[in-house]
Amino acid sequence: MTGLRLSNIGRSYGETKVLTGIDLEIAAGEFVAVLGPSGCGKTTLLRLVAGFDRPDEGTITLGDRLVAGGKVMVPPERRGIGIVFQNYALWPHMSVAENVGYALKVARLPGAEREARVARALGTVNLTAFAARRPADLSGGQRQRVALARCLAAGSDLVLLDEPLANLDVHLRATMEDEFRRFHRESGATLVYVTHDQSEAMAMADRIAVMDRGRLLQCASPRELYREPADATVASFIGDGLLLPVENLRPIGNGFATADLLGARVRLRCHGGEVSRPLAMASTHPADIQPAHPGEVSIPARVTARTYRGGSWSYELRPEAAPSLRVPVVLPDSAAAPEPGARLDLAFRDLWAIPLSGTPSFGISAPAPSAFGAAPNSTFSPHLTEQFQCA
Repeated sequence: MTGLRLSNIGRSYGETKVLTGIDLEIAAGEFVAVLGPSGCGKTTLLRLVAGFDRPDEGTITLGDRLVAGGKVMVPPERRGIGIVFQNYALWPHMSVAENVGYALKVARLPGAEREARVARALGTVNLTAFAARRPADLSGGQRQRVALARCLAAGSDLVLLDEPLANLDVHLRATMEDEFRRFHRESGATLVYVTHDQSEAMAMADRIAVMDRGRLLQCASPRELYREPADATVASFIGDGLLLPVENLRPIGNGFATADLLGARVRLRCHGGEVSRPLAMASTHPADIQPAHPGEVSIPARVTARTYRGGSWSYELRPEAAPSLRVPVVLPDSAAAPEPGARLDLAFRDLWAIPLSGTPSFGISAPAPSAFGAAPNSTFSPHLTEQFQCA
């Protein structure tokens, strides 16, 4: 199997800096998703790895072989990389088997070996019975599996996938997620999966590399990204993350700290090197905000709106200590569901202190645009990245 290492990668088009200082190492056999909004540079990164473009700075290494950097530029056909495009890129006049074996035919492999490799690849993606069909006679998901089989037959240890589920409907996407996981498990190939859909990335990848504005913000497991985001941008993007300003942050050991949140002294998780600071930012998720139990540290709030979601209610609440903020809460369906105007004391069951290096500066200012969308004014929301005055 082949690993991938990107070291200090930079790429510009004219005066526009598209990628800056990208450092990423992917182990052989690992499944890594590159996640970010449109225009963040993830497709440019994929093109550099594939060999369709050349980096202005840095190096790209496949296994122990330098393929780009300095005066070295190995062409795509000599990198041994498989690519699955968004539009599948199948030959319409060829059968499924012919599409899968085309690269082997060009490489002049003997017919018996070529047929054996095509048969094994089609068996891996459960398309043996469709070998004689043309692409036009297949569903979108089946065409996607043909593209995967083509990579497998070619013996590609590293497969790049460029938003491969973007053209499929919601139900077929879920099925194909299972197919990609199975393909990864059975082939053992290294997969680099580019997407703007975090649910796809969270469901499939071993690690997720979050990008924005040409920079790599964090690369970690889905669980670590969800529970321990490295900065406010990642926190606001992953899992409908929510941000709140806190004061008087004090580490208490064993990965925990205390801080003042909306007038209440709360406990937060924090990284081991956390330090005391007067102002900080905490992240949480709607599922971690619940009605407080008697005797539990709580924050009084008022229900301003609610929406029935089928089996659950989505609420919007305004904390009494900061009525300009809106707090989204999801609660299970109940006959005693509070109505707008009712008071509800909230408990934040899980809070994470954003590390100092990933906390935006504080002060009075206009709201800053979010990396993943415009941040609404004075709103506690999934896209909140504005600066706060904590007083």
